[in-house]
Formats: sequence, structure tokens, C-alpha cells
Amino acid sequence: MIHYLGTPMIETDRLVLRKVGLSDAQSVYDHWLCDDRVMENLIKGAHKSVSETIERVTEIVSNYESQEFCYWGIELKTSGELIGAIDLFNFDSRTENCEVGYSIGYKWWNKGYGTEALRAVLDFGFRHMNIHKISAAHNIDNPASGKIMRKNGMEQEGTMKHMIRNAKNQYKDCAVYGLLQEDYLKV
Repeated sequence: MIHYLGTPMIETDRLVLRKVGLSDAQSVYDHWLCDDRVMENLIKGAHKSVSETIERVTEIVSNYESQEFCYWGIELKTSGELIGAIDLFNFDSRTENCEVGYSIGYKWWNKGYGTEALRAVLDFGFRHMNIHKISAAHNIDNPASGKIMRKNGMEQEGTMKHMIRNAKNQYKDCAVYGLLQEDYLKV
């Protein structure tokens, strides 16, 4: 059975994973949600105005009341900058499975922050929440995301054709990855 614990703060060597607040909206907008390079890999596309981001952050903050909501801002310990977000979602109580998704601002790509954040959330999900399997997907135009998944022990299980349609109305094939709790705990 999944043990829902909400969104507790998680610390790693270089990061603090924490709840996002309304005061973070401008940083969320500036650091990743307004950037086409980051958002082209997601269904909704880049935000056109900070008011769009305020609406999204308000929705996130209101969901923190639920123990079943797990959404962290990724903050650098050294500077306090909010550089991205990571979340567990699509929980299935029957299978005890869920998915993970993440976004990192372009300025912080290729520095290992995504790998570090994913490692911490996988550990939390498997050790504390008792999740059976965590899955993730990335469109095949974004192989760096797959590299983050593989570095954390996730295995590619296949490719789904036209899994998403992006903001430009283009269908994208996605590589699907997964990791079982039993395999994670063996390491």
C-alpha cells in the first residue's frame, strides 16, 4: 500500500527539494516556464506571461493540502535559486505505481542537477512511500532526459508512437522508462 506523505522537504548534496510558494512565481516563470528550449519537451508549451505562471503556481500551492500531492521546487543550496521542479503523479492505488516528471531551467542543464533531484525523489518514493514502480517518459527529441533516467537505474521499456502532441500541434514519440522498487532496493 502506498504511504502518502505529501511534499516534505528533501535535501541532497547540492539541492533542496521543497514546496513551491506564490512568492516563487516570478522565478518559476523566468527560470524555466517561459523558455521554449525547456518547454518544447512538454505538452503545454512555454508560458507567454507571468500571469499564466501565477495561475499555475496558485494551483500547485492549493494542492499541497492533499497528502497525495508530491510536487517539489528544485532549489540550489549555494544560491537559493529555484532552478526547476520535479513531481510524482498519476498514482494508481491498485498497482501501487506512479510516474515522475521534471523540468530544469536551461541555464542549469548538463550540471547533474536533474540526476540528483530524480535520485532523491526515487529514493523517497520507494523507501518512504512504498511505491511499487515509478515510470517516466521523454520525447525522443530530448535524449538528455533519458540519460538522467538511465543514470538512476531506470530502464527503457519501449517507445510509444505519438504519445504526446506538443504546443506546436506536433505529435512526438516518447521513450518510456520504469524502475521497480525491488530492483531499486537491491542496489
